[in-house]
Amino acid sequence: MSDSLSVTPERVLTPVPPRPGRRQRPAVNAHRKREALTAYVFLAPWFVGLFVITVGPILASLYLSFTDYSLLEEGSWVGADNYVKMFTQDDRFLTSLKVTTIYVVVSVPLQLAFALLLALALDRGLRGLPFYRSVYYLPSLLGGSVAIAILWRKLFGVDGLFNAVLAIFGIEGPGWVSSPDTALGTLILLHVWTFGAPMVIFLAGLRQIPRSYYEAASVDGASRLRQFRSITLPLLTPIIFFNLVLEVIKSFQSFTQSFIVSGGNGGPVDSTLFYTLYLYLKGFKSYEMGYAAAMAWVLLLIIAGLTGVNFLASKYWVFYGDTK
Repeated sequence: MSDSLSVTPERVLTPVPPRPGRRQRPAVNAHRKREALTAYVFLAPWFVGLFVITVGPILASLYLSFTDYSLLEEGSWVGADNYVKMFTQDDRFLTSLKVTTIYVVVSVPLQLAFALLLALALDRGLRGLPFYRSVYYLPSLLGGSVAIAILWRKLFGVDGLFNAVLAIFGIEGPGWVSSPDTALGTLILLHVWTFGAPMVIFLAGLRQIPRSYYEAASVDGASRLRQFRSITLPLLTPIIFFNLVLEVIKSFQSFTQSFIVSGGNGGPVDSTLFYTLYLYLKGFKSYEMGYAAAMAWVLLLIIAGLTGVNFLASKYWVFYGDTK
């Protein structure tokens, strides 16, 4: 038998073409970069506004609060002197803080209670509900305007409409806005009158409560008051908390009402000297802009502290579904 050499042909390896995805990856990356660039271009005005209009002035005011700066002369660094003077030497600052605190503590609960009361009335299915909702919301749109503040000053003046109504019953009313005992009360009443915004939010919250809860409570013999205490109020606590936080912040920033009603000086006898009004007087009347900047930062800390306290306390009285 002859030896034969068998030669096995070599296996030809066919090159595997690269996956289409790998070949297109550079194109995909370029497309994503273009999309990101387009997004940044559209966001550029917002970033400019954030840093130029918001962040920049905030940092500038923080620096100015440590300086003796006026609008007419270049400021000089004084450290924490503005803050020390504020709490130890400035009696009007403490008065403005006291007046504003009384205004917030009294007006906010009254406003929220009145708004909730009207929301409960409107939630009973009145005919023409959109009309009433719009009418009741109107004071919130107009209450912070100069025109309403002027009207309020005339309404509670010595010869105002309120005293004219009292005269029908033989009562001689005082000048409500010119008396230190009643001037702040007129501003509190004005704030309560601007109940429209929280009322609309309350009404939206009431519409989210299932009617089946009330039907089951009625079958069990629960009265309307018991239904309000056991169903409406607990389920509405997140809305109450939301309105409370917003109204506290808004009340501390009130300015127009006090400025117009008091004639721009917080009178009579500083009884309507709101914190923001005194800040304005210091910055733009006395030209103590560094001191005014320090007051602004103290107000920021007060509002932030109260908001934090509200959030911490909310876990004890705000109910979210089945949890507190």
